[in-house]
Amino acid sequence: MRHVDFSPLYRSTVGFDRLFTMLDSLAQPDQGQTYPPYNIERTGDNAYRITMAVAGFGEDELSIEAREHVLTVKGEKTDNSGSDEGEFLYRGIAKRAFERRFQLAEYVEVNGAKLENGLLHVDLVREIPEAMKPRRIEITADKSADTTKQIEAETVA
Repeated sequence: MRHVDFSPLYRSTVGFDRLFTMLDSLAQPDQGQTYPPYNIERTGDNAYRITMAVAGFGEDELSIEAREHVLTVKGEKTDNSGSDEGEFLYRGIAKRAFERRFQLAEYVEVNGAKLENGLLHVDLVREIPEAMKPRRIEITADKSADTTKQIEAETVA
């Protein structure tokens, strides 16, 4: 795929730099990032939920941060090399650290997060400010328009 250079547009536009950055990131492959698996679901008109499978991670090993329209979920396993665990013949539960980023739309805020049964649920809500919501404008009839005024033309002699 060809790379598109947006630098001429940066010089002639104001406030669209986030859009161009998103377009640049679409051109780059995701580097095959598949861990941990996740779902994104709509739970209401303005409510969403991200569910991530984080088996083996505790609450103290996970961190969630929302900043500048990006939600970042990080997981780092604490080192238990000194514990008396047995010798693993097969290890299928991943203990590797991860960092997953999600782009959030305007006015989307994190409402809460909970960890249950190895699934991390992050609830999101879109709260549009009252000034940005569409509003209905009533049409009123102008009562002064009912009286018609006649304009008389002057005759030229």
